[in-house]
Amino acid sequence: MLMELPLQIGAIILATVLAIILLIIIIAILAYSIRIVPEYQRIVKLRLGKFKGIYGPGIVFIIPVIDRPITIDLRVLSIDLSSQRALTKDNVEVTVDAAVYMRVIDASKAVLSVTDYRSATVTLGAAVLRDVIGMVDLDTLLTQREEVAKKIASIIDEHVSPWGVKVTAVAIKDIKLPDTLVRAMAAQAEAERMRRAKVILAQADYEASQMYLKAAETYAKNAISLSLRQLDTLLEVAKEHNLILVVPSSLEVTSLSALAASVFKRSQEGSGASTQ
Repeated sequence: MLMELPLQIGAIILATVLAIILLIIIIAILAYSIRIVPEYQRIVKLRLGKFKGIYGPGIVFIIPVIDRPITIDLRVLSIDLSSQRALTKDNVEVTVDAAVYMRVIDASKAVLSVTDYRSATVTLGAAVLRDVIGMVDLDTLLTQREEVAKKIASIIDEHVSPWGVKVTAVAIKDIKLPDTLVRAMAAQAEAERMRRAKVILAQADYEASQMYLKAAETYAKNAISLSLRQLDTLLEVAKEHNLILVVPSSLEVTSLSALAASVFKRSQEGSGASTQ
């Protein structure tokens, strides 16, 4: 009896250990078998290598060893294209940084049609970017960047649609030009600004000359207006530094006095008439 007791205790301990191990295995199998798929994901299930279907969102059951689940994200992905060097239509070398925005619209095609749809889209996008840049000149690339990006996105989307992928947009983030070209463009812009300034100055001179011509015609028809103009000029000059003025012979003091008296008389007559 005393010898059977240790054997029974050992058997109980062994059974307990085996039960714990079995429980751990069952928990691990259940943890692997039960998947909770969020709204923005889908699971493509392959059973014994064959396509079984697309599952989710919600709870999805996976049979260990038999089923192979592949998770696909349906949200929009932003993929940066590495800096691409290309020649424009007018043989100018530029370096372009761009990004491709894409999303999966058919999870089964994204798994069964292409090995890695992300890397394949990046490779294709870089090639299309260089091709499209080669079809436009530098001015078009700089001034119509959005239109060029739309054209690149359209071409990429046409090629990746059999993979169950939709390219929503392409963004051209930066266009780098050679330093020599940048300096040349800066000099051209400076020359253009100088040309506009000279044109504006010449236009102002022309308009001023036309006004002077009209004033000369007025002075030629009316000697009193010319004398008033001369007197006004002398008064403006006399205000500065108490200068001694030498009156031209054409501007006699008597005529100025008579002119002033005439103006004063007219002002008095005008005030008298207004009083009556």
